[in-house]
Amino acid sequence: MPLDKERLKRVPMRELSVEERIKTFNEVPLGYTEEEAIKEASRCLQCVKPFCVGGCPVGINIPAFIKAISKGEFEEALKIIRKANIIPAITGRVCPQEDQCEGRCVMHKIGDPINIGALERFIGDWALKHKSELFKVPEIPKKNKQVAVIGSGPAGIAAAADLAKMGYDVTMFEALHEPGGVLMYGIPEFRLPKRIVRSELEYLRKLGVEIKTNVLIGRTITLDELLKEFDAIFIGTGAGLPRFLGVPGENLNGIYSANEFLIRINLMRAFEFPEKSDTPIKVFGTVAVIGGGNVAMDAARSALRMGAEEVKIIYRRTEKEMPARAEEIRRAKEEGIQFKLLTQPIEFIGENGYVKKIKCIKMKLGEPDESGRRRPIPIPGSEFEEKADIVVLAVGQRPNTTVTFGTNNLKLTKWGTIWVNPETLETSIKGVFAGGDIVTGAATVISAMGAGRKAAKSINAFLSKQ
Repeated sequence: MPLDKERLKRVPMRELSVEERIKTFNEVPLGYTEEEAIKEASRCLQCVKPFCVGGCPVGINIPAFIKAISKGEFEEALKIIRKANIIPAITGRVCPQEDQCEGRCVMHKIGDPINIGALERFIGDWALKHKSELFKVPEIPKKNKQVAVIGSGPAGIAAAADLAKMGYDVTMFEALHEPGGVLMYGIPEFRLPKRIVRSELEYLRKLGVEIKTNVLIGRTITLDELLKEFDAIFIGTGAGLPRFLGVPGENLNGIYSANEFLIRINLMRAFEFPEKSDTPIKVFGTVAVIGGGNVAMDAARSALRMGAEEVKIIYRRTEKEMPARAEEIRRAKEEGIQFKLLTQPIEFIGENGYVKKIKCIKMKLGEPDESGRRRPIPIPGSEFEEKADIVVLAVGQRPNTTVTFGTNNLKLTKWGTIWVNPETLETSIKGVFAGGDIVTGAATVISAMGAGRKAAKSINAFLSKQ
């Protein structure tokens, strides 16, 4: 029986107008109302074989929670999601659903896939609105075993939540002054409001997880010292160090790594300087962002809001190869950000120690490389210059291995990531497990959460044998 045409189209989500959003760090997508969520959920076919679940790294029972929404049973939908994911208001906003659950939705073959991310966000926001009655957790029998979780980002959150639900006493260590990891320092307010992160972490504390901030494992306390206090350890410290291009002039003033640029704006709230924040950041004239991922889009859109007269993204491949989410590319274009594609910086040129220009070379695409994308090849003799008063380098992140300081037993790979047994995620040290970007290199929030959940199961198995 053919579906009616209206059901083939997803319910659109309202957004701030371009004119309004470029002047503020307020969130751009506004979320569904209850009526809109029920209407979108009613489009779901409730497949006998739900391929969408196979696309979810944490294994949420997607058809079940969507069915509950379609009936207006929002608390039931929340219970279903929380079995696998305690931060739906966050993941609903930042997960690349189009490449995961929504990418496998059967509706994709005949129309628009179900807007799973928006529905997950709706339930997360609904829960936060009613948190006084929904943040209660059942009494959990304790196992009298202590587990340390290093890092309070997505991997650490997922591992800590599952371990706490299993009855372990969990202590989470965060190097910065606020927990949340990349959710706090890496993603701008207009994509993920920090009040959402703080509210979602309340539930983690309700589960009994103790969160200690300003503790840098490897410096404040070593891994070996931690092993004397805890029965097992999970390392989920992510990939928090920037990569650089390695070209002349990269040390000129006015050139930021995306890490520093976004930390100043997001975690230190430079956009509220000097009224509410003590952290400034200098943004003026023409800003050039090097890179084509979500971090590049975040940096470019943040620069625009910080007062740049002109913002351009310089990327060595075409838009088709950009790893950024399609909706973030769309929003960047709507906001007037220029895209300089098939372009590679080869030198930064300065005056009086400050960057003024970028010497670039034109590229063409060759055969696919190990990433599956076509390899960019320089075109000889095509050099030219681009004006730039500020440059932000968003060309990738690498793991921060400070956690290894003070121990000689933790094995690393040639890429600087932590080596783990792929089946159990146990490291070369017995009782120490690791997952997320510190193991895989920079990836997605939800894949890191999947690793955290997998590690929690392995830690439970390990401690159960003792």
